Amino acid sequence: MLLQNIKETRLYLKEQKRLGKSIGLVPTMGYLHEGHLSLIKKAKDENNIVVVTIFVNPIQFGPNDDFEKYPRDLKRDYNLALNAGADLIFNPSVEEMYPEKSKSFVVVQELTDNLCGLSRPGHFQGVTTVVSKLFNIIPADRAYFGLKDAQQVAVITQMVKDLNFDIEIVPCPIIREEDGLALSSRNVYLNSNERQSALLLSQSLCKAEELIKMGENNAEKIVDSIIASLERDSNCNIEYVKIVDFNTLKDLKILKNKFLIALAVKIGKTRLIDNIVMEVD
Repeated sequence: MLLQNIKETRLYLKEQKRLGKSIGLVPTMGYLHEGHLSLIKKAKDENNIVVVTIFVNPIQFGPNDDFEKYPRDLKRDYNLALNAGADLIFNPSVEEMYPEKSKSFVVVQELTDNLCGLSRPGHFQGVTTVVSKLFNIIPADRAYFGLKDAQQVAVITQMVKDLNFDIEIVPCPIIREEDGLALSSRNVYLNSNERQSALLLSQSLCKAEELIKMGENNAEKIVDSIIASLERDSNCNIEYVKIVDFNTLKDLKILKNKFLIALAVKIGKTRLIDNIVMEVD
């Protein structure tokens, strides 16, 4: 089923809740790949009804971002989502979601001060605002998010806690190609040469993981090793490479407890992110 109207979507899902059915929500911006499909399948395993939202959210894009050219193919996405187990695809227009200029926004502080929040001002305000709108439209029991954007998961989890949303956030692992490239809708922008360069993201993270397992705990040295790997390829333009505490997202000097190694790199004109999560005593 495809619905594009908020009122109709609410009425349909209200009836499903009245019948005692649980609802799983998978928010996406479309152009679905195996990573998205893994979220849908997990939601199907854990809920009676699965709602997939397909909405390219303009307020999370900056002036130099790729909103206009972001890949879109509703027919393709609809078929993929249904085959993966979705029951309802909610695909509102920008005018439906934002009928007039917004005067209200949701802001999560501190967790958005680093990583992508530092390099993309206003991005997470757009994310948290649209996700809170989706949570208000769709009475889901659980919402599924991929850990490829670990900061987004942390920010949304904090928002849910702070604002008492009655919904469980379910983080799901990164899905990768056989050669290690993290799946992303933006991978379609890469030409064959750039795609080869993009493999350096996961490869440099694997090398960092090996260093840590060998006993290195100095964050700066590990970051430097990642940067050195990336800088060997002229296609790579590093936005950031950081090691942060998993819970606070604050920079670490010495590795401890659970931490996140995250990076953002432009390959040609395509911005890609990747990360790994590790834990030390």
